[in-house]
Amino acid sequence: MNNSPLLAKINEYEKWRADLKNTISSYRDWLSNSAHTDSIKELRLHDMLENLNHDKLTIAFLADAARGKTETINTLFFSDLKLHLFPTDVGSSSRCSTEIYWNTNEEPSISLLPISTRRTEDTLAYLKTTPNIWETYKLNLGSVEEMQDTLNKLTEQFEVTKSEAISLGLWDSTNQAMVDALEETGHIKVPVWRHAMINYPHPALQSGLVIIDTPGLDKLNAEPELTLNIMPNADAVVFLTAADTNVTDNDRAIWNEFIRHRTRHRFVLLNKIDTLSTTSKTKQKLENDIDRLVTMTAHELHTTPEIVFPISARQGLIAKTEGNAALLEESKLKSFEEALGEYITKSKHELYGRTIASECSVMIKNSRKAVQQRKLSMQAQINELREIKGKNASESANILKKVIAEKKRYESSIPTFNLANEKISKHGKNLLKHLSVDYLDSSITESRKEIGESWTTMGLNKGMRNVMKQANELADHVTRESKKIKKLADNVYDVFQSKHGFEIFEAPDLDMSNFLNNMRALEKITDDFCKDPINLMTEKHFLVRKFFLGLGTQKQKIFEQARKECELWLLDVLSTLKSQMNEHKAMLAERTKNLMKANDSAKALDGQLKKIETEFAALSKESKAMDNMLLHIVTSMQPAIQADLAAKNEGVLDKTINLELTLPNVNYAASTPS
Repeated sequence: MNNSPLLAKINEYEKWRADLKNTISSYRDWLSNSAHTDSIKELRLHDMLENLNHDKLTIAFLADAARGKTETINTLFFSDLKLHLFPTDVGSSSRCSTEIYWNTNEEPSISLLPISTRRTEDTLAYLKTTPNIWETYKLNLGSVEEMQDTLNKLTEQFEVTKSEAISLGLWDSTNQAMVDALEETGHIKVPVWRHAMINYPHPALQSGLVIIDTPGLDKLNAEPELTLNIMPNADAVVFLTAADTNVTDNDRAIWNEFIRHRTRHRFVLLNKIDTLSTTSKTKQKLENDIDRLVTMTAHELHTTPEIVFPISARQGLIAKTEGNAALLEESKLKSFEEALGEYITKSKHELYGRTIASECSVMIKNSRKAVQQRKLSMQAQINELREIKGKNASESANILKKVIAEKKRYESSIPTFNLANEKISKHGKNLLKHLSVDYLDSSITESRKEIGESWTTMGLNKGMRNVMKQANELADHVTRESKKIKKLADNVYDVFQSKHGFEIFEAPDLDMSNFLNNMRALEKITDDFCKDPINLMTEKHFLVRKFFLGLGTQKQKIFEQARKECELWLLDVLSTLKSQMNEHKAMLAERTKNLMKANDSAKALDGQLKKIETEFAALSKESKAMDNMLLHIVTSMQPAIQADLAAKNEGVLDKTINLELTLPNVNYAASTPS
């Protein structure tokens, strides 16, 4: 992996992220030491830094059985090890879904979730917070044999009756192998484990990479949370087909149901191209055959050949293990690693460019504007003091009277602000009430009533339509309340602009489109699930219930995100005015104090003038520092700006759910079982 272009891109991204963190930290430090300190902003900046500290680059792998998925993962990431981090023995395709990462706060280990937890209504997300349910085994890094034995637990199976399989949601009457096994033995083999978490100190994982290895089509269908949460939020999804089978019905099912319309950054690996080679086939003929298969695979999956990469994981593993450059070239792995590295880091650049960098840039711009206003105010004071140097006491007293009168006019406007602020607070509470846990619980309860006890896809679809109706009504109500708040804010801005010369400013609008887009994406996923013929079977009622529970978890995240966005908007709607008021009040107080001292004596006047000029010089340095911060943060936003512009020009609408935009990433130090 040392010369891997994928690891090089991950390291490059790590530097970009570190630069972004340094800029945010510098701004936070400046804010805490400045006259414009704001505890709410400092807390938000702390959240941003925590988000970046816990950031992970997540790659998910999907494939039907016998596509070489496990070998591909081992080749891409663990070829430098003397063991296979994922078992590749016959029958290993029966493994449970697995996440592999590195957390310095935990010992190297594998944590396994018993399959019996499928009988409960607890989601995977919740179960990750209950470590006592998991079985954890330490990985002995000093013994390859012991580690391999421990990791082989991933493939463990046991026999159950048909009724037990149904209670676990694992019976599938369309699975001929399962039906045949039941007829022959009266039992069915099922995995011992539902999900696995592997904590391992590997360089790629230490750089923030998380690898998700999903099970086959039957288990993907049995675990809706994988497709509702994990897949859409992965930074890249890699789907494998094989040159020796071409695209099968199962391949198409996995692609269409779990990838095609649900993930933004996706790749297709056409594995096992080494099977196309024969002694009689020339190199050019082999290349032609590979190109033909790439085109055919893209056509079968209704995608473009640009995202289809022919590889030989077997050749790649041998080449990397033995240091065989020629064989590595023949495996064609390098071009895929380069593309994967480019896309996975690009997605993060865009994500944090649109969210953290964008939000922080607004804060820095506002602070920069406050510094500029402060400079203008100080320059006016310098000019004022210089002007009265040659004037008599009577003229100086008149200037002082004007400043005092201006101060009284300002103070007379404070009740207007306080009244508007009180009304905005009242409307804000009403707005947030509709994004409360009680409202969400009521919505989920109503959806549950639509489904009843039958747990059919028809009931699920009807319940989701009702949820979407409620979401639209909620968004309309919140928008109406926000417009009342905005009108109040605009009016009070106008008062201070007309009476005291404040900068013309319009309160920002509250945008609920993110909430509605996420809910619509959830509705689309539900509709796809309900239309899938596989899920219309009576034996799949267990699956419908699991899917409904997964929907509840996603709805909770969407509501939490919307509430957080509304809370930030409510804090922001008058923040510029409050900042200007604080600056104006301080400026009037300073002018009054300076003029009073200047009236005492010429020496006092010179002293005050020198003091303000020194402060002005220091403020000019601060202004340059703010310019540099803004330059760095805007540079961080460029990938997102360019991507959004390209999408707009192409008319592309992203329909995938991405709840990481404002919510913190998974904190593996806190949420994984140990």
